Amino acid sequence: MIRLLFFVALVLVLGFGFSWLADRPGDLSIVWQDRRIEMSLMTAVTAMVSLVAAFMISWWLIRTIWLSPRLVSRYFRANKRDRGYQALSTGLLAAGAGDAMMARKMNKRSRGLLSADQEPLIHLLDVQTALIEGRNDDARKQFEALAEDPETRLLGLRGLYLEAQRQGATEAAHHYAEKAAELAPHLPWAGAAALSFRTQEGKWDEALRLLDQQRQAGTLEAAEADRKKAVLLTARARDRLDADPLRARDDALAALKITPGFAPAAVIATKALLRNDNLRKAARILETAWKANPHPEIADAYVRARVGDTAADRLKRAERLEKLKPLTAQAYDAVARAALEARRFDLARQKAEASARLLPCEGIYLLLADIEEAETGDEGRVRHWLSQALRAPRDPAWTADGYVSETWEPVSPVTGKLGAFEWKVPVEQLAGPRYDADVAEKSFDRAMASLPPVREVPEPAAPARPVVHPEPAAPVEGASAETVTVIAPEAPVGALADPVADALAPVARIDDVPHPMPTPIADADPVLETEAAADAAKADNKIAAIVDDKTGPSASEGTAAEPAKANGDDTIAAATAAKPDPQSEPEAKLDPEEEARAKEAAFLTHRPDDPGVDEDAEPEKPGRFRLF
Repeated sequence: MIRLLFFVALVLVLGFGFSWLADRPGDLSIVWQDRRIEMSLMTAVTAMVSLVAAFMISWWLIRTIWLSPRLVSRYFRANKRDRGYQALSTGLLAAGAGDAMMARKMNKRSRGLLSADQEPLIHLLDVQTALIEGRNDDARKQFEALAEDPETRLLGLRGLYLEAQRQGATEAAHHYAEKAAELAPHLPWAGAAALSFRTQEGKWDEALRLLDQQRQAGTLEAAEADRKKAVLLTARARDRLDADPLRARDDALAALKITPGFAPAAVIATKALLRNDNLRKAARILETAWKANPHPEIADAYVRARVGDTAADRLKRAERLEKLKPLTAQAYDAVARAALEARRFDLARQKAEASARLLPCEGIYLLLADIEEAETGDEGRVRHWLSQALRAPRDPAWTADGYVSETWEPVSPVTGKLGAFEWKVPVEQLAGPRYDADVAEKSFDRAMASLPPVREVPEPAAPARPVVHPEPAAPVEGASAETVTVIAPEAPVGALADPVADALAPVARIDDVPHPMPTPIADADPVLETEAAADAAKADNKIAAIVDDKTGPSASEGTAAEPAKANGDDTIAAATAAKPDPQSEPEAKLDPEEEARAKEAAFLTHRPDDPGVDEDAEPEKPGRFRLF
């Protein structure tokens, strides 16, 4: 384009010059060797221009003829090079597409047209062809040859690193990545691999130095570099906490300065300060971190910061957190747990319900179950909250690449990635529809609506003292055959019973000993009651038959057994008549609402295959409900 413009400009200038001379005619006289030559000015100028053009054309022809052999060889060499690069390009495309046959063919053609020493891409095509054909040993040897050449050293190191990773040679991959990172810290793959290996080995100082080099080279963005630096500083502070609390404190504070609200850094800084008896600064750091990020670990560290505090003191500190960050589920949860330890059940229930309304999850329902057991001991209501916990979403936890950890870790155990752990709800469902996905917000309201009322447990009546009939003694010669029935006197009011004497007292019949009645269950099934009564009657008859066989009348007793039996029957009848008949008493009429509540309580506390709830069993300790 520039040449064309120059040519047009030259023609315009010549045309303008000749027109200017034509408008101003003149003559030109030349005297040379006694000769006088006269001509017009236009003719003289035209002759001069023609002479210059002829000279230039002659020079071009002479130069072209002189340089023609070189130009011809250059033409053929350029043509060969173009065909070689075309074959190389086609071979690389075939290798990328996985066509081993075409890649091998183009590799041979490019080697014939191009020099392998002058074009390193031929070696790359050869390596790619070997990898596609499965000749890994040949590919590794070629990568080693590339690593020896300064021009292709980084390419060879990357190929060796990938081959080492494919074969599972971690140490070799580490060596190649470290070497590449030293030569070129700006390489993303080399920096990321070297950083991953250093963090897995716990070399935090070297990892921080490499991270600074990557940031200066522009490999990482500023936000990503700051996040990784905070993770590395926190990890180093955690390792230094036992040996050097002061340096651990400095590292944790530096991490908090980079990322305020990072819970692991705040907790580690607090532990380091508490070891130096600096409670006020530790509390201030936790409060600042809580405002930025209300985290359960920050709340637990703040509530239990001072050793020796009572449950009431811990409750006050939890309420302080609620004032700093009100209307959050984490603040309500912290206050509820502290109130449960302080035996403030009303406050604990109120805060737990508020937290469940904001963020229903498994842990808050388990906390409600603990509160219910500690306050009322109603197993029906406790089972209700446990069933809600089974259906509720899981609690947030430290999660990285599908792995759930109880504590924060700087490196993922699955992939080795730095800073992979996040505080979030673990993934439970990978695919498939969720038909109840839109009812999570109203789950707590439904749980409160279906909560059974508190079951009232009646006080057990005191058992009546049994009437004891001693066995008839053997008849003595000369004594009368009459049998005397001895009735144990009633114990005076306020006297203590003697279990040894009661155990050694003789018993005439098993029916005379009253059995302890179980706690009645409201509105039990009449069919089940009839079956239970029939089974009890059969068991009593069998026991009575065994007792009668062992204490039956002997041949020597003669006719004395019949009066004794008659007297015994009279005594039993008198004792039976003295007992109140529960069926003869008039039944109290229940209110329909109370009757419905009693039926619901019976349904929750009794099953057909369950003998019932033992009311005399000792209550278990609170906090035992843990599903996972």
